[in-house]
Amino acid sequence: MTRYEPRIDVDALTALDFHAHIETDGHGHYALDQELLDASAAYFRGGQDRTPTLETIAALYRERRMAAVVFTVDASTFLGRPALSSEEIAESCAAHADVLVPFGSVDPHHGAEAVKRARRLVVTHGVRGFKFHPSLQAFDPSDRAHYPLWDALQELGVIALFHTGQTGIGAGLPGGRGIKLRYSDPMLVDDVAADFPHLDIVLAHPSVPWADSSLSMATHKANVHLDLSGWSPKYFPPQLVRQARTLLQDKMLFGSDLPVLMPDRWCADFEKLEMPEPVRHKILKGNAVRLLGLGGTR
Repeated sequence: MTRYEPRIDVDALTALDFHAHIETDGHGHYALDQELLDASAAYFRGGQDRTPTLETIAALYRERRMAAVVFTVDASTFLGRPALSSEEIAESCAAHADVLVPFGSVDPHHGAEAVKRARRLVVTHGVRGFKFHPSLQAFDPSDRAHYPLWDALQELGVIALFHTGQTGIGAGLPGGRGIKLRYSDPMLVDDVAADFPHLDIVLAHPSVPWADSSLSMATHKANVHLDLSGWSPKYFPPQLVRQARTLLQDKMLFGSDLPVLMPDRWCADFEKLEMPEPVRHKILKGNAVRLLGLGGTR
């Protein structure tokens, strides 16, 4: 086993994408079943490959002189199917450490075993953070049953990345396939941010329909950041764009949501926003480099 250690030439990067999904392990196993994959593809109206391999994703970012944070979501309890292996993702990233940064995922319903596995993923495999999708994983982040997990991540000094707001997974299906949006209200993460002040938290997506809640949290709490994935910048709420230019310019992170939203489209639409160049640099790369502790000089 090879432990992941980043080898990213930060100064050579044009951007760092904080949100890219691994949906297949390349051995015929997928993170979601076909019905959910199809519903997600229809929601995003994308015609691109919905399940590129990690190797394909690494090549895509290398060609663009970008790097990316990559992960799967362990929703094995709710979905009733095995998750992709975060251990395997981390080991595969070690072979592409010039462009990929692995985050792990654990199922919060697994309790003490999730805590134990999170520690192993950091210490043994070198993951730099964890992805959580409260709606897909069907859990309330503010539930104190999950506090041992947040405590462990704070102690380990890694990032907790939470899906917030609307999700394309289950969209358009009867009952949304049982996926409950209320679990992804960012205010449920506010308890976590308050009670674990040294845990770096990233709220993923513009949090629609709770965009103002995420903006408020990022303004109020030093340990809360926002990634801007899952929505083309041309659809960003005006208050989000205003805050990105000004008060929260050091808290905003470029994220695409690959493979459902590609980095090329996101960046092209972001280019059209009126944004001072130093702020644009922070959002595309600088803030993520600092948060991930990757160094670099520009």
